Amino acid sequence: MTTVDIGVFIPIGNNGWLISTTSPQYMPSFELNKQVVQKAESYGFDFALSMIKLRGFGGKSEFWDHNLESFTLMSALAAVTSKIKLFASAAILTLPPPIVARMASTIDSVAPGRFGVNIVTGWQSAEYAQMGLWPGDEYFGYRYDYATEYVQVMKDLWEDGVSNFKGKHFQMEDCKLSPRPKGGVKVIAAGQSGRGVEFASQYADYNFTLGAGINTPTAYAQATSRLVEAVAQTGRDVGSYVLFTIIADETDEAAQAKWKLYNDGVDADALAWMKSQSSKDTKADTNATATKLGLPEGAVNLNMGTLIGSYENVARMLDEVAGVPGTKGIMLVFDDFLKGIDAFGQKIQPLMKSRQGKT
Repeated sequence: MTTVDIGVFIPIGNNGWLISTTSPQYMPSFELNKQVVQKAESYGFDFALSMIKLRGFGGKSEFWDHNLESFTLMSALAAVTSKIKLFASAAILTLPPPIVARMASTIDSVAPGRFGVNIVTGWQSAEYAQMGLWPGDEYFGYRYDYATEYVQVMKDLWEDGVSNFKGKHFQMEDCKLSPRPKGGVKVIAAGQSGRGVEFASQYADYNFTLGAGINTPTAYAQATSRLVEAVAQTGRDVGSYVLFTIIADETDEAAQAKWKLYNDGVDADALAWMKSQSSKDTKADTNATATKLGLPEGAVNLNMGTLIGSYENVARMLDEVAGVPGTKGIMLVFDDFLKGIDAFGQKIQPLMKSRQGKT
């Protein structure tokens, strides 16, 4: 059985990933995320990733209206962990690449070899327009060209300590970085469109992929196969980190009851806001993240793949995920993170064939 990394997509925004008034309601804090990541580390999780979200969806649940900042949070978590890898997300329209490169180098000094950067090109224009940073909707058409130059500048600085890159979007003039990261900085790319996968195959170490459907663990395989085809052309070692929501309990019936409860309380106003934002990229292909977010059938958790059932059945489905070619890791979110991570570590992971020898 293929072994697979396990990670946690930590709750940096209020209420995690359930757009509902009947799901667990909580605010983000350092203390909550410290407990989440330390528990994950104790159960042998390989990585933790935090998103960056600069404006929420509103509604009765105030979904994602309350968010921490990714780099400063991960820097703090780096100081209270010892083994788990940590990824912060960079909203590339908000920070120059030399600044992000230096922040990454600083966190590497706290956690040598354990830090990486997730590249966020941006799909919700309101996040950036509120600060006067949105370049216009034409950005949707060139955002991966922008990201390509962005990452190249960072790689120049991390590898050589200097960049003289000259491109359309960035021009460096003897730009310096010291100290450089000693452990190397891994890059995650979140794009799932054709251009996004191409970018990941050329510049990332991992491609952040959404799982698909409810209790259909291999339904995302087409997305990963496109990455496999792309890296065959570039000759680079790039794999998928695929995201799933876990709703687990002692029995299938108990897990399904929780899922029904959360759907019964879906926040329609917050969903309407999300739909209005995700539809602004009129040229997005059917595989794009923004397109998938706006689909109605699984909107309560942003249409990510969801595994619902008994601990035994969830473990079986996760093993099926691990068997999809090109999959290097599974990133998990939970309805209740502290209880969910304990349940995973104690009752699900021990049953997974794909985690034997990893913990």
